[in-house]
Amino acid sequence: MKTLQGPALFLAQFVGDSAPFNTWDGITKWAADCGYEGVQVPSSASSLIDLDRAAQSKGYCDDWRGQAAENGVVVTELSSHIQGQLIAVHPAYDLAFEGFAPEPLRGNTKARQSWAVDQVIKTLSASKNLGLTAMATFSGALAWPYLYPWPQRPEGLIETAFDELAARWRPVLDHADECGVDVCFEIHPGEDLHDGASFDMFLERVDGHARANMLFDPSHYVLQSLDYLDHLDIYRDRIKMFHVKDAEFNPTGRQGVYGGFQPWVDRAGRFRSLGDGQVDFKAIFSKLAAMDFEGWAVVEWECCLKHPEDGAREGAQFVRDHIIRVTERAFDDFANGGADDAANRKMLGLQK
Repeated sequence: MKTLQGPALFLAQFVGDSAPFNTWDGITKWAADCGYEGVQVPSSASSLIDLDRAAQSKGYCDDWRGQAAENGVVVTELSSHIQGQLIAVHPAYDLAFEGFAPEPLRGNTKARQSWAVDQVIKTLSASKNLGLTAMATFSGALAWPYLYPWPQRPEGLIETAFDELAARWRPVLDHADECGVDVCFEIHPGEDLHDGASFDMFLERVDGHARANMLFDPSHYVLQSLDYLDHLDIYRDRIKMFHVKDAEFNPTGRQGVYGGFQPWVDRAGRFRSLGDGQVDFKAIFSKLAAMDFEGWAVVEWECCLKHPEDGAREGAQFVRDHIIRVTERAFDDFANGGADDAANRKMLGLQK
């Protein structure tokens, strides 16, 4: 068994225009001060990382990573969530996602998609230059508007969507394989890969590609009423990344999973800071320890109530309290009487 690494912090929710959140030096010092040992970095945050240089120059990566180390944290992974989202966008969401792309590309969906693919490929190359083995991302979505089967979906609609999604991602997965980096799709509502069944549909279409893997975030399963512990057992060989995020689901006579179009604070399902929700993290950390998970426990702060900086500081200690330092020996070794083949056969009544 292996002891999980952590705590680490996903920086996406903290990047901002003011210090210490507007520079690489400032935000890494702040994360270390909060008690984190690692940081997961969104490659879309130009104030933190020059992605073009990171993809081309190992020297730049060594210096960039070295500055973080001097400040007390390591870089655990890069994330390309924003860019991955743009690899597949249904027309209904074109305007909603326009802000994710550079301004000159807005209104040009083909150019935007090409830019997104290039960005994810650069993030994989940068990951290789940094010596990392996994990258977080979103799959994007073509079929999501048709999630609920009313009106009745035309025959072949979903299959066509997943065929196209797989075709767009296959070259990226092949590049990931060349880089030795796993692509970890965050299984997330709003993405075509939003649960195990949809991930399986995608995996079949990319021929079980070894680099097509999962980012496990139990908060998204709570809001879907999906069994996240069983999910760990089913996909243990594909789960390569872990976001530690809490959530609660409290259905009422007025709303359930769909939330009635209410804002986050009024929804039946809400993201919460660690320890304030319903996720059974003791069971999750136990399962991950037993399945020899090699990655980091990365806090992703999202809460509709608590201040982010409070959630971040509390999250570091929460993860530290839940990581299980695995045992190197069996608890009953003290009673080991020793044995050999002859003694075993004698105990079973098999001696000549």
